[in-house]
This record gives sequence, C-alpha cells and structure tokens, in this order.
Amino acid sequence: MARHSHKDVEFSVSWGHHEERVYKSPKEATSAVVVGCMSRGEATLDILVYSEAGARSYGGDDAVEQYREDPEASVFERFEFKCNAVGRVP
Repeated sequence: MARHSHKDVEFSVSWGHHEERVYKSPKEATSAVVVGCMSRGEATLDILVYSEAGARSYGGDDAVEQYREDPEASVFERFEFKCNAVGRVP
C-alpha cells in the first residue's frame, strides 16, 4: 500500500451499511479500520484510484496495468477486516 498520499488516491473506510468515511492518508484510514474493527467487529477498506498517476503511486507498474484494464471501476482494491474480541487472556 502507498506510504504517502496522492491527490488521485482515496481510502474509504466503512463499518456496517451506513457508516463510511473517506481519507486521503493511508495512515488515517488504517487507524480508522482498527478502531472500527475493535468497536464494531468488522470494517471494509476500499482503495479508490482516479488516474494512472494515482495507480503508480499506490502500487507501481502493476497497479497501472490493473488501472488500464478498467479505469471506470468504482473500487480499485477492497480489504475486508473482521475482529474477534476474546477478552482478557491470562
């Protein structure tokens, strides 16, 4: 995943069906995923890429090829996270 922000890459985090927030920074998005997972048990992170330059920033030459295959795709890549709280561990 990109270590820095790019104007043509966004990170959309959702919890459940109606809660969603878009971040420009991958660090902010991953923090939101962890907090969302801890409180709701699951979260989804969608990577939104709007240009070849954004794809290159996100994942290099391979990502550019993926982008060229379907530049109109609404989600470039999706990650689903599930969290199982097991309580205190002795």
